[in-house]
Amino acid sequence: MDRLARRLGVPDAVVIGLGSMLGAGVFVVFAPAAAAADGAGLLVALALAGFIAFCNATSSARLAARYPESGGTYVYGRERLGPFAGFLAGWGFVVGKTASCAAMALTIGAYLWPGQARLVAVGAVLAVTAVNLRGIAKTAAATRVLVFVVLAVLALVAVTGATAGDLRVDRLAEYGGATRGVLTAAGLLFFAFAGYARIATLGEEVRDPERTIPRAVPLALGVVLVVYLVLAVVAVGVLGADRLADSAAPLADVVTAAGLPGLAWVVRAGATVAVTGVLLSLVAGVGRTLLAMARRRDVPGGLAAVHPTRQVPHRAELAVAAVVIVVVALGDVRGAIGFSSCTVLVYYAITNASALTLGRDPARKLPVQVLAALGLVGCLVLAVNLPLASVLAGFGVLALGGLWYALKSRLTPSRAGGRSPRR
Repeated sequence: MDRLARRLGVPDAVVIGLGSMLGAGVFVVFAPAAAAADGAGLLVALALAGFIAFCNATSSARLAARYPESGGTYVYGRERLGPFAGFLAGWGFVVGKTASCAAMALTIGAYLWPGQARLVAVGAVLAVTAVNLRGIAKTAAATRVLVFVVLAVLALVAVTGATAGDLRVDRLAEYGGATRGVLTAAGLLFFAFAGYARIATLGEEVRDPERTIPRAVPLALGVVLVVYLVLAVVAVGVLGADRLADSAAPLADVVTAAGLPGLAWVVRAGATVAVTGVLLSLVAGVGRTLLAMARRRDVPGGLAAVHPTRQVPHRAELAVAAVVIVVVALGDVRGAIGFSSCTVLVYYAITNASALTLGRDPARKLPVQVLAALGLVGCLVLAVNLPLASVLAGFGVLALGGLWYALKSRLTPSRAGGRSPRR
C-alpha cells in the first residue's frame, strides 16, 4: 500500500490546525450566530461550542495517537465501533467539509469581488488545490504565512475596538435569547472550531504521532478559543448584539464604528487571507479522508493513489476540488454552513462514542471518559437544534449514505465486512 511521508512536527501540526479554524468563526459565523442567540447570548453560545470542541479534541487526540493514519474518525469508527460507524463518519465528514469548502470559497469571492463571487470562488479552489498538490510540506509552509497575517489583522481589530471604539461593558450583560436560540448559535459556531480535526486526518504525515497529536490538538484549539472570545467581547461591546446580528462584515464594522473606516480595507484583506487559509487546509483534510475510504473500497479504489514523487493523494484532492466547484456554482454560504455543522457534529458524536470504548487513561489527569460522554451528548443536542432546513438536509444526506452502504454490503459482502471492532 502507498504510504504518505511523515514530515510534520508539533509546530507544523498546530499551524495547520490554526489555519483550519481561524477565519470561519470570525468572518462568517458571528453575525448569524448572534441573530440566533437573540442578544449577547452569543458569548454563552461561544463558550458552549468551545467546551464541546474541547471534549471532541480530547477524544480525537486519544484516538489519533492510537491510530496514526490518514482518515480521522473514519478510521476510529471502523476500529472501535465497526465498519458502518466508520463509513458514516467518513461520509459525514466528506460531504460536510465539502460544503465547508464551498462556503469558504464563496466568502473569498464575496470579499474580493462581490459582483463575480462565484467566479472568484472557483479560482480560489483551483489555486489552493494546486498548492496542496505540491506536497504537505508546501501546505504547512503556506498555512504558516497565512496564520501570521490573520493573527496580525485580528489583533488590529481587537486593539482598535477596545481603545478607539465605544466599547460598553453593559452590552455584554444583555441577554434575551431563549435556550433553543443559544443552542442553535452554538451549533453554528461549532463550524468555526472543527478545524482541529485536520491534525488528526493528517495523522499519517506527522512525526512521532503518539506525542505530536495529543499536544498539537489542544494547543491549536486553546489559541483559537482565546482569539474568538476576545473578538466576540469586542464585537458585542462595540456594535451591540442587534447591530452585530445584522452585520455582513462584523469586524470591518468594528473598526468603522471606532472612527477608522480607512482600516476596513485592511480587515477585508485579512478576511480574504484567513478564509484562504481555512480553504487550503480543508481541501487537504477532505482529500485524506477520501484517501482512507478509497483504501477500504468505501469509495472507488482509484482515489487511493498517492503521487510517487510528491506523496500526496492527488486523485482524491482533484475529486474534492471538482465537487466543490459544482457546489460553488449551485449553493450559498449560510446554507452550506448549517449543513456542514449538522453532518460534522454527527462525525464528532461518532468520535466520542469511539473514544468511550478506549476505557480510562491513567496517564491523563483529565476525566477523559466523562469528557467523551459529554461530547457525545453535546454534539447530538447541537445538531438537532440547528435550523430545520440544515437538520433535514444533513440527516437526509447521512441517510442516503447509509442506504448506499447497505446496498454495497449486499453486493460485495466480503469487502463491506472489514475488521471487527476492537475493545
